[in-house]
Amino acid sequence: MYEYASRVMDVKPSATVRISSLSKELKSRGEDIVDLSAGDPDFPTPDHIRDRAKTSLDEGQTHYTPANGVPELRDAIAQKLRNENDVPVSAEEIIVTPGAKQGLFEALFSLLEEGDEVVVFDPAWVSYESIVKMCGGSLSRVKLDVEDDFTLGDTDLAAAITDETRAVIVNSPSNPTGAVFSRENLERIRDLAVDHDAWVIADEIYEKLTYGVDHVSLASMDGMADRTVTINGFSKSHAMTGWRLGYYTAPDSLLTQTGKVQSHTVTCATSFAQYGAVAALNGPQEPVKKMQTLFEKRRDAAVDALLDRGIDVSYPDGAFYLFVPVDSQDDVAVCETLLKDEGVAVTPGSAFGISGYVRISYANTQDRVVEGIERMAHRLDQ
Repeated sequence: MYEYASRVMDVKPSATVRISSLSKELKSRGEDIVDLSAGDPDFPTPDHIRDRAKTSLDEGQTHYTPANGVPELRDAIAQKLRNENDVPVSAEEIIVTPGAKQGLFEALFSLLEEGDEVVVFDPAWVSYESIVKMCGGSLSRVKLDVEDDFTLGDTDLAAAITDETRAVIVNSPSNPTGAVFSRENLERIRDLAVDHDAWVIADEIYEKLTYGVDHVSLASMDGMADRTVTINGFSKSHAMTGWRLGYYTAPDSLLTQTGKVQSHTVTCATSFAQYGAVAALNGPQEPVKKMQTLFEKRRDAAVDALLDRGIDVSYPDGAFYLFVPVDSQDDVAVCETLLKDEGVAVTPGSAFGISGYVRISYANTQDRVVEGIERMAHRLDQ
């Protein structure tokens, strides 16, 4: 019998990937599956981005790039962070990664000693727990206030962030709830992080998808520039999930360490994809705004469809997810039943740390989103 490392054996496979893969398998058999499970925008990558990547291939940009990214892209990212996020960084303080996940891993791998505590807010994206465990850390899970639309609300944050806390992961807008933390919420996190000398990992991958509220970058707040890792990427904002392209910025002292991890693992992000990302930042932004507008319309249609069927759910302020209660704590069984009997793929809330919910992704056409809700509404909590 083979023995494997406990740091891997203790990690559970991604539930979101599992449901999405099963959905695709059923589709391949000819079944009519409404896939509301994946966080993958159904839009094509905008033309000008694809064209720039194609040109870079024709120009021979098919070799290794500098480990931290091509200069043009790092310049564009730094300018974007200064102008849009009020985060004062230079190109030298940017590392481009093959996906935002890699940035999360590099930061946590460089920060955590065995057993170090990382605070996450439940419900939390499925990979946070696994990445923390693989990096040797331990999780302190803090339940968000359901009555306050899964934001801090009455959460006793002072009991959660202490001198034992090495890092806090903040995902706003949130996967799986779509919640956007207000400036007041972020100030509460900021004050405790400063008081207890904790790092903050700010996962801002959904920042372009907010509806009627402003996104605030933690690194722009007083006292946070020297203790914040800002993670972002192109997957959600520019419909570039398959390009596997992300980036992060952090204090120089940390970047020195994370850069070692990058160079000894992935080496660099894909060369021609990076040039496409330059076009994504420096080119027309109308496609991004159009996608955001359509996502907002889908959100409204999805929430209305649920409310019309007596299912209470709030209007999330960002991302493209709804976190919906179901009539069973065994939400995994609910999701399997919905897929088998109703032909609808959704993700169990327990994968995100809270049972009794399903996550609905409206990264699908509006008609299919509404159809999916109609198929499964009778099995949801009413």
